[in-house]
Amino acid sequence: MAENTVTVTVAYGAAKHSITVTGKDGAEPLLKDLSEALGETTGVPIPSQKLIYKGKSLREMDATLTSFGIKQGCKLMMIGKRNSPEEEAELKKLKDIEKSVEQTAKKLERVDGELTGLRNGFLAKDLQAEALNKLDQRVKGAAEQFMKILEQMDAMSLPENFSDCRTKKKGLVKTVQEFLAQCDRIEAGISDHLAKIQSKNLALAE
Repeated sequence: MAENTVTVTVAYGAAKHSITVTGKDGAEPLLKDLSEALGETTGVPIPSQKLIYKGKSLREMDATLTSFGIKQGCKLMMIGKRNSPEEEAELKKLKDIEKSVEQTAKKLERVDGELTGLRNGFLAKDLQAEALNKLDQRVKGAAEQFMKILEQMDAMSLPENFSDCRTKKKGLVKTVQEFLAQCDRIEAGISDHLAKIQSKNLALAE
């Protein structure tokens, strides 16, 4: 089994869960990775989880599992309360929103890549203006999508005790705002490049 993958057994209540954790980008799995996997399997949100190994409570989320002495086949125990069905329903909505944020972000990434290509002269000069206008429309489309997502989250009123949802929503809002700023940067880059082409064309026409 790869160094960066470990399977452990976690007892939660009367149930025992076999959890396989893989470290990100080939690194060793962290306690955070195990917590995320447990959250998905048991429905207990990370902030409510208390993981115990050999009588010790594990807290350092960014520490590797091996630093606690946890390796293949170890047994751990978890205590913690699941979210209420109402909070779970809101969390599911937020997860769906997160997916659409990721999809829109991918579209934005492609536009950014194509703009870099245009700047590097990957397209004949006479075709660039039209290509830039199309990219501009796509960036505006992505920005519109992000604005709709913000409105969608704004319309969600979460009770004070839905701490898991509130944290997730806060993080998502911040991410979307960062992407909107990126949309602005890309739009500015497009107009900048367009202006350069137009001034070159004018110079040639003269």
